[in-house]
Amino acid sequence: MKRILFTSVALGVLGLMSPAIGADLPAYTKAPVVVSPMYDWSGFYVGVYGGGGFGNHNLNNANGMGAPFANYTVNYDSSGAIGGGEAGYNMQSGNIVVGVEADGFWSGIKGSDANQFYAGNPLVPAIDTTKLQDGASVRARGGIAVDRLLLFFDGGWALGYLNHTNFVPGVGTEQFTVHRSGLAAGGGIAYAITNNLIGKFEYRYYDFGRFVRSAPTTGVLPYTIDNTYSVVTLGIDYKFGGPLIAKY
Repeated sequence: MKRILFTSVALGVLGLMSPAIGADLPAYTKAPVVVSPMYDWSGFYVGVYGGGGFGNHNLNNANGMGAPFANYTVNYDSSGAIGGGEAGYNMQSGNIVVGVEADGFWSGIKGSDANQFYAGNPLVPAIDTTKLQDGASVRARGGIAVDRLLLFFDGGWALGYLNHTNFVPGVGTEQFTVHRSGLAAGGGIAYAITNNLIGKFEYRYYDFGRFVRSAPTTGVLPYTIDNTYSVVTLGIDYKFGGPLIAKY
C-alpha cells in the first residue's frame, strides 16, 4: 500500500515539474541562411604581361617597276616576343563589368621579304625589314563576370613605333622609324586567383595602318606599307581593394 502511494505522489510531482522544465529549454529556431561571397571586380589594378605575336605587312609601289610598270604589292610576315605593363579600373553592376585600361609594351616582332628577294622575285628589288619596337594603347573594356571568372572584350586607340630598313645590295641601306596611330581590339579570360591577384589570357589585334616613304635614299621608287599585328599574352594583375559582395 505504501509503495502504491509513493508511486502516485512521485508521478504527480513529475507532472507538475514538466511545464517548468519545458520553459527552461531553448526554443527551436530555423537554421540561418548560409551566405556565399561573390567576387567583386570593382577597383583599380596594375599588372604585367608577356607573350608573342605575328605581323602582316603589305608593301605597295603604285608606280610599279620593270615592264610593264604595273602597280604591285609584296606581302611578308613578322614574328617575335612581346611584353609590357598595364593599369586600369573596373566597375561592376550585377554580372556586368565595365572599365578602362591603358598599357605600354616592348616588342621584338620582326620580319622581312628577304626570302622573296633571294628567290629572285622580280617585284622585290630590295630587302625590306619591319620591326615593331614598342607602343601603347588605351581601351574601353566590357565583360560578364561569373563569380571569380571574367569573360571580357576591349577596344580603343593604339600607338606603335615601327622601325623599317630598306636594303639594296650594292647600293646602300636606309633605316628609319615611324610613329603610327591605329586601332587595338581583342578579348580574353581573367580569373581571380585570390582577392587581389588576377591571372588572365588575352588576344589583341593591332592595326597601325599605312606609312609612306615618298623619297627613299636607296634609289628605289616611293612605296607604302600597311601593318597589322595579332598578339597572344598571359598576364597577372594586382587589384587594390574591392570588397566581396554578399550573395544569398
